[in-house]
Amino acid sequence: MNAFKTFGALLAGVLLVTGAIAQTYPTKPVNLMVPYPAGGPSDSIARIFTVPLGKALGQPVIVENLGGVAGALAAQKVLAAPADGYYLFQGSPNEVILSPLANAAVKLKTEDFRLVAPVAESVMVFVVRKDLPVNTIDELIALARKSADKPLSYGSVGIGSLYHLILENAQKVAGVTLTHVPYKGNAPLLQDIGGGQVDFAVLVYSAGMGALAEQGRLKVIGQLGAQRSELLKNVPTASEGKELKNFVYKIWSGLMVPKNTPENVVQQLHKAIGVTLQDPAVRSQLAGQASQVSPPMSLAESGKFFEAETARYRAIAKLINLQPQ
Repeated sequence: MNAFKTFGALLAGVLLVTGAIAQTYPTKPVNLMVPYPAGGPSDSIARIFTVPLGKALGQPVIVENLGGVAGALAAQKVLAAPADGYYLFQGSPNEVILSPLANAAVKLKTEDFRLVAPVAESVMVFVVRKDLPVNTIDELIALARKSADKPLSYGSVGIGSLYHLILENAQKVAGVTLTHVPYKGNAPLLQDIGGGQVDFAVLVYSAGMGALAEQGRLKVIGQLGAQRSELLKNVPTASEGKELKNFVYKIWSGLMVPKNTPENVVQQLHKAIGVTLQDPAVRSQLAGQASQVSPPMSLAESGKFFEAETARYRAIAKLINLQPQ
């Protein structure tokens, strides 16, 4: 009997200690991995979240930038770290769904990650160099047809990135040929469009892009949402033209962790993210980046959303015959 009492006391002690550990996460700073260089839209969104998320968690949240392999390099670094909630990944379809389909060197699987919550949605646009003689998407496609002997060049953040996938799909829909130029991130690509080194791209609209357009250093000729964004009321959607009817895309980003992260940690992160998304300052700063807060989702809803997005983009990759390279 005494042995049972002793065992019971020990078990109770273990449970108390385990409970205390669960309640004390986090006990040190949390790293937020951004899979692109500083200065791009992903980085800007991350830096809007760090202070309020840190406040909700009770520990600082520190941004770490690592570009390369269409964002998969950063994703793999997060998966290589302990699954303890101290390394978060700011992911989108680009890095966790598409990169394994496009790059033979990428060994991660979409299912290696768990989406804690989507946090932001952004508008994607067609942006062209200032002296390209087009002002609409239909004019861009007409010019691409005329330039078959010397195809127009378009940039993306890497082979298999969402931007690459979209323009490969556009080539199939419109029957044109383009030359793909991969970059390590949005910021250097946007810089080269502004400098005239590449003809055009589909990119996330950002305040920086808007400033370059106002300065006449590039042109924003169309957007890919189902309807015009409140922030880009004068820019037509692709569907409003003749060439790319029903050509609708938007990009989301969310905070992810490795799938085997302890449930109590995931729940605590989800709760803190929920508090952060309700912060009026976060909402207004996202609007300044031409983004908006994602609709709130439970952990279960986040899981179902992630599965649906994975199925959608895998189907598009199959449609355009995307092969790992």
